[in-house]
Amino acid sequence: MKVICSTLNAKFIHTNLAIRYLKAYAAPEFNIHIKEYTIKDPVLNIVSDLFQQKPNIIGFSCYIWNIEETLKVVNILKKIDPSVYIVLGGPEVTYDTCWWMENYPEIDFIVTGEGEQTFKQLLLEIESSSKAFEKIPGLAYRKDGQVLTTLQRNKLDLKELPSPYRFKEDLPNLGKRIVYIETSRGCPFSCQFCLSSIEVGVRYFEREKIKEDIRYLMANGAKTIKFVDRTFNISRSYAMEMFRFLIDEHLPGTVFQFEITADIMRPEVIEFLNQEAPKGLFRFEIGVQSTNDYTNELVKRKQNFEKLKRTVTMVKEGQKIDQHLDLIAGLPEEDYTSFRKTFNDVFEMRPEELQLGFLKMLRGTGVRIRADEHQYLFMDHSPYEILSNNVLSFEDIVRIKQVEDVLEKYWNDHRMDTTIEYLVTNVFLTPFDFFQEFGTFWDDQGWSRIGHQLEDLFRRLRSFLEKKSIAQLDIIMGLMKYDYLKNHKYKPRKPWWIPSFNKPERSAVYSEIIANPELLGKTFVNLNLDEKEIYKHTMIEKVSFDLGTYLSTNNIVQHPSYLLAFFDPANEQTLIFSTVFISRD
Repeated sequence: MKVICSTLNAKFIHTNLAIRYLKAYAAPEFNIHIKEYTIKDPVLNIVSDLFQQKPNIIGFSCYIWNIEETLKVVNILKKIDPSVYIVLGGPEVTYDTCWWMENYPEIDFIVTGEGEQTFKQLLLEIESSSKAFEKIPGLAYRKDGQVLTTLQRNKLDLKELPSPYRFKEDLPNLGKRIVYIETSRGCPFSCQFCLSSIEVGVRYFEREKIKEDIRYLMANGAKTIKFVDRTFNISRSYAMEMFRFLIDEHLPGTVFQFEITADIMRPEVIEFLNQEAPKGLFRFEIGVQSTNDYTNELVKRKQNFEKLKRTVTMVKEGQKIDQHLDLIAGLPEEDYTSFRKTFNDVFEMRPEELQLGFLKMLRGTGVRIRADEHQYLFMDHSPYEILSNNVLSFEDIVRIKQVEDVLEKYWNDHRMDTTIEYLVTNVFLTPFDFFQEFGTFWDDQGWSRIGHQLEDLFRRLRSFLEKKSIAQLDIIMGLMKYDYLKNHKYKPRKPWWIPSFNKPERSAVYSEIIANPELLGKTFVNLNLDEKEIYKHTMIEKVSFDLGTYLSTNNIVQHPSYLLAFFDPANEQTLIFSTVFISRD
């Protein structure tokens, strides 16, 4: 038999760990072929590629982000080759299994829960003459026109699972894609919006085998390794052991990402990381979701926000680890006003990334089972995102989506950190109000439906601020120029603003700088730039306040100053210099 395990990833850089476990477990009896695509690939291209492999069995790993496209592929495959067995597995089809089988007759089998052993047994049974599928735990199948299911399998002993990380065909792309690694399964918490809450308890893989796998992955070029454990730090001793191992044995350029429960992380662990971890080696993802205590109680989410805040603040002060914090809009009894507070509570910590998501009513979760209690309306198809509930209207959701749009572009992408910090601190009542007002303006202009270049982002923010007649506009324009220039590796050809100087004026200022380089400080003097280099590799602009004082103290001193950006061609970086001491002024 020729067996293929396939999936449609969200992006090319993603890899699917589940189908690699299936391949590893099925060996040596079966040599499973791995075929990965993306949800952006044309369906017919995927079908054509799979068809040309002449498989007897194709298994698909299914999630909310790929189920719609996967079903299109399955439908066409069955039409062109009815003899091929179609097997689905994964979290999206593990729940409401009979519904999937009854509504999609092209599906022959669904493997529910942990699939390694069930899938291998299924392959053996298909190959046999008996076809006794009823003996296989964790399986949905068809018999005499009826859909039948067996009881889900008991939990596997993870220490007995073979490694899914050592296939030769994966080696060429290890450095180009995210490598997902699993050191435990299960979650100790019971958050009712999460599928992990359904499995009770946490099980661990064998530690030394995991370490050997990580050494192998790094030695073969893996650069981004993401741990998929739902709560990596649930065991402090285990987390400390792994952190120590990764610090001691990492290779240059490697980044490790973890999902962390912040309010259970002890200060001594953070102090250890702040002292020992190289900058950029680790990245934390922290689910906050809501700071509304009643909402958290309703979804059985235990969270001490003060301890969470302590952890995030300590990590941020250490300047070693970037943090990605998550919020969920639409949780039970969190209305628009409450969510505004949640957003501001979390934004106050200034995480490097703040992801604003919307509640998805996943099959099998408590919030979906009890949806009527809070009058939830949600999409019938994946990703089952909410449309409204008893305290949050669809209009509210649209407004929050406007916040999400500009938050991603103007905060998470770090294109103008200095400007945004000034706006949310000094101009708008709260950070949420800035993102909401700007997001609404952005949507009203139709910009959410068209693309943009970097310069467009600056022009559009300026248009919004001009429309609001912001009093400090000259200061904000100066900060925007600073942000724009410092994030360029090379001298921009066409900035988004009208230059401060005409050609003769600029030449006069440059002449004075060439004659008196100490005006821009010792660092500039040490560059020892000649006249040609200054003209070729720098830009100079006037701003209405003392930029140097603001950058060092956050205080605005209304005194015109000069901003000079040197675009270092040797190191592909930009150095910014500021002075108020130009005699011509």
